[in-house]
Amino acid sequence: MVTVTFIRHGQSEDNVHDIWAGWKDAPLSALGRKQAQALGRSFTSTTLTRIFTSDLLRAHATAKAVHDHHADPKPPFAATKLLREQHFGVAEGKEWAISIPEGSTREELEKKGIYPVHWERDGKFDGGESLDDLFHRAEEALKECVFPYLDSDDHIAIASHGLCISELMSVLVKLDPRADQTASYRGLLNTAWTRVQLKRRNSDAPLSLEVTVTHVNHARHLANLDGFTKDEDESKIRAFFGGASEAGSITNADTEASPVCDK
Repeated sequence: MVTVTFIRHGQSEDNVHDIWAGWKDAPLSALGRKQAQALGRSFTSTTLTRIFTSDLLRAHATAKAVHDHHADPKPPFAATKLLREQHFGVAEGKEWAISIPEGSTREELEKKGIYPVHWERDGKFDGGESLDDLFHRAEEALKECVFPYLDSDDHIAIASHGLCISELMSVLVKLDPRADQTASYRGLLNTAWTRVQLKRRNSDAPLSLEVTVTHVNHARHLANLDGFTKDEDESKIRAFFGGASEAGSITNADTEASPVCDK
């Protein structure tokens, strides 16, 4: 049985601005660096056998903090583009809007440089990815980072992004015929982690898994951190980049702490 811990990156410098930041590659903010170090310290007693990360700076630095705090011998560390956040195409770096105001249209807003959220799974900005596209990329990421180790006792850490992690979890749950397909793993907090245990249900194709979710949105390491706040409603877009599925929805996860959910 393999264990996989999905880690969302710390706050980035773009998180304090209401802009689209998928592949836009901003580093961690000062708060984000503190979050990553707190995360790393909280993992010192956890033995990891492999660490995979998105190659984007905010996720890579978060994963590196975990790797640096790990006891020797340190686990292999690898970065891949497959674990990047959803790509927002022409909207990258542009102002966002959670919805289209009454009396206005998407086209009118985009001419002003404002790009409203596409809530449909097949919706996307020019040159970008839809959630359906991200789901298929998540499948490829799992084929590279997880599925080769299904028959091991490995503990794999994967540092990625809110929307990407929600799709990675969706892929896994769909491979378990007995899993609750209505459960949501969205609205992840910065540096919060979600953990699953995986084992094969059979050795035949197509792949069928038994997926046991042991932790969701775990963020106790942030409880005494400067910048911690319980005001989850401060920014809807921050919830969106944590993987929230619709306007006004943050998460139905059993969270253990409630810092602001940054993108």
